Formats: sequence, structure tokens, C-alpha cells
Amino acid sequence: MKEKTGIIITGGVVGLFAVLLVYFGNPANMGFCIACFLRDIAGALGFHRAEVVQYMRPEIIGLLLGSFILASVNKEFSSRGGSSPVTRFVLSIVVMIGALIFLGCPLRMVLRIAGGDFNAIVGLVGFVSGIYVGIFFLNKGFNLKRSYKLTNLEGYLFPVINVGFLALLIIAPAFVFFSKSGPGAASAPVWISLAAGLIVGALAQKYRLCTVGGTRDMILFRDNYLMLGFLSILAVAFVGNLLMGSFKPGFAEQPIAHTDGLWNFLGMALVGWGSVLLGGCPLRQLILAGEGNTDSAVCALGLIVGAAISHNFGLASSAKGVTLNGQISVGICVLILLAISYANSEFLSKNAQA
Repeated sequence: MKEKTGIIITGGVVGLFAVLLVYFGNPANMGFCIACFLRDIAGALGFHRAEVVQYMRPEIIGLLLGSFILASVNKEFSSRGGSSPVTRFVLSIVVMIGALIFLGCPLRMVLRIAGGDFNAIVGLVGFVSGIYVGIFFLNKGFNLKRSYKLTNLEGYLFPVINVGFLALLIIAPAFVFFSKSGPGAASAPVWISLAAGLIVGALAQKYRLCTVGGTRDMILFRDNYLMLGFLSILAVAFVGNLLMGSFKPGFAEQPIAHTDGLWNFLGMALVGWGSVLLGGCPLRQLILAGEGNTDSAVCALGLIVGAAISHNFGLASSAKGVTLNGQISVGICVLILLAISYANSEFLSKNAQA
């Protein structure tokens, strides 16, 4: 019961901070969005030149460092890696493409629902459907092989990189890009965003918050532990939006969203499927990277590269809808996921060889 109380409180804190971050300046229904914020960081570093989504988001830095600090204090930091890193990198690119087709990660999907965006409910159906597909392959023996103990330096590198990101945010040198308009220019004060990220990162590390894991564990084991965190985010953000007067139910004219139901469904289906194969949602990958998991650090880097690909190749959606390139990319990503799922499913590959 104590553990379940912890995950419920953690979800509630995420929902509360998400509403407050929007109040203090973040884009609507985007108090937290791992995909969107990593996309902004990719833009800040010049990996893409979409001028409206370039900002060195302190929430991401805080999430990673909050996890790192608490894991270190509790002696849970462990440098491990080497579990199919290239496959994980590719899967992360696919997850980011799917997220930017939908316009949000699973965490923002929940926050969009809490804000009254019915398009995100369509995304949720796709998300759960994708998780079911991923579970099918888990039941067929899918795994990305074991990881190995590494030197502590390997585990420290990604947290150190994020300290470097924080320095770039504060110093703001000319070679780092900051949006002057659009979502990238909408942000809460740095210290508030950083503090929120640190607190959520620490809590998520302690109680293993994961939006994908909640649905996966309910389906596989009837375990509602992680699902309680998912529902707590939704409930607290919903109440917060009502109190702030920002709950606006409907499909049309939702902030940073489109109404193309098919592509909302398919985008989040890619995210759900790919995240099951990776072992966690984008938020969970950041938290694990803070604990010293270099495979998750590879995932975070893959998400950043996926954001750059999405914007440089015109795959990312906008409020106007999904681009033709984006639609084509969904089909390609499905084929990639099928190939990776089949090749790494022990029972399927054995039957093919027999």
C-alpha cells in the first residue's frame, strides 16, 4: 500500500506541476512533453532549423539530473549497457517520429486529455493498440539481449552532457538557437522549470513512473501499480485545468494539435509499440539514463535525432494536419518495427528456421 501511495503522489505531482508550468508560461497542454521538449533541444543545438521550436528546455535537464541525484544518494546508480544499442537507437527514432505525427509523447497525451482535447483520446486508443502489438511480440520471446556492467564513467557521461546543456541555457551563446515566437518561445521561468524537472525526476526514479509500463503491466499481469500513476496524472491535471479555467473540451481549435483522427491513432500506435520494445516510454528512458543505464541514454539520443529527422524531412505534423511525408513515414516505421520485432522474437525466428 505504501508503494501505491507513492506512485499516486508522484502522478499527482506531475499533473500539478504540468498545470502550473502552463500557468507560468509553457505552451497550453504542454506542462511536460518529453518528445516536444527533446525536439526543442534538438532545435536549440541547430540539429533542425524550425525556428518556432528551438529552446534548451530546463525541464528535460531537471528530469535527468533529478533521477541521477536521487539514484546516487540512494546508491542505486549503476552503469550498465550494451543491449542492442543500434536497434534501440533506431527504435527511438521511430518513437519520436510517431510522437511528432501525433504532436506529443504519452505524457502530453494524458495532459491533452486532461485539458479537454478529444483528439488525444483517439491517440490513446492508438497508444493502447500499439502496446497490444508490442505485447504480442513479447509473448513470442522478444528481447534485446542482456546488458553488461560498465565503468562508472560511461554512466556519468549523459548526466554530464545535461549539465553542459544547463550551462548553454544560462550562458546562451550565439551558436545556441532560441525561438522568438511559437511554442519554443513559450516557457516558464528557467528556475521554475528546472525545479519542477528535478522534483519529478527524483520521484519518477523512486517510484518507477512509466506511462507505457502501466498499460503493459495491466494487460500482462493485472498489476495496476504503474497505472495508478497514469490515472493520478490525469485526475490532478483535469482538476487543475478546471480550476484554472483552461479545460476546453472538443476536437477543434485545440492548442498545438490537429484533428486528423487516423494519423493521431497511428502516430501513437507507433509510440506504444516502439516503447514496449524499448522497455519504457520516453520519460522512463530519461529516468533510467539518470540511473546510469547507457542503453536508455542511447534512446534519449535517438529521440533527439528522430526530432531532427522529423523536422528536416518535413515529417512532423502541425495544427494544419499531417504532411504527405509524415504519412509515408508512418508506413516505413511500421515496416521497421515489424522487422525488428520479428528478428528479435525468439519463438518466431526459431519456427522460421525449423
